[in-house]
Amino acid sequence: MNTLHGSIGSCATVGLCTNSDNGDTPGTTPSSDKTLESLSGPPTTGNISPEDVLKLTRITDGYLCSPDANIYDIDFTRFCIRDLESGTVLFEIAKPLPPELCDSSPEMDINDLDPNAGRFVRYQFTPHFLKLRTVGATVEFVVGEKPVNNFRMIERHYFRDRLLKTFDFEFGFCIPHSKNTCEHIYDFPALSAEAMDEMIKHPFETRSDSFYFVENRLIMHNKADYAYNGGTIQSNTPSDDSK
Repeated sequence: MNTLHGSIGSCATVGLCTNSDNGDTPGTTPSSDKTLESLSGPPTTGNISPEDVLKLTRITDGYLCSPDANIYDIDFTRFCIRDLESGTVLFEIAKPLPPELCDSSPEMDINDLDPNAGRFVRYQFTPHFLKLRTVGATVEFVVGEKPVNNFRMIERHYFRDRLLKTFDFEFGFCIPHSKNTCEHIYDFPALSAEAMDEMIKHPFETRSDSFYFVENRLIMHNKADYAYNGGTIQSNTPSDDSK
């Protein structure tokens, strides 16, 4: 199993944004409104590069590529999050068995499935998660018949459209028909007490875009949102401001 460390913005987090006030990553040119509008909408037909997504200043409204863009048949089969300091597993999910291996027949026809199914995950954590400094995320995935060169993931986390942090991981080369396991190491910057309180009070307004590239071409785009009020009275009371 490979262990990969992600790079993040250079500024320490003391408020709701670890980078510049407008959410841009240091060293990048701010995006024009036209660019943001085109990238934040439905899938585009042009090639979206890592530099394009690093210029985004807010969460995208939709997916920037269709599921068909994954011509390498990369399929994530297991995901596990653990606290590296204690070793505690915080979240774990594995892809269900194929229908032919299940005891019961599927109840839904494949044509009725959402084409974006599997591209979105909702996480529910306790407030303690925001105090963690180092988290390991183990991912298992398989590759189809094509070799995968320069496999890279850029993950952007936002709270209420304010950029919190950017992680950038390089998977490298994956041989055809291979099963791969690696662990991403997330070194979280410290959040202020005020920022943590706001994120706890407003569940699922913390969101992320995960962009996957092969040879600098976007092939996959996944989304997630997060709540940090698990185990509190707020977890049973939806926020009036939540989207």
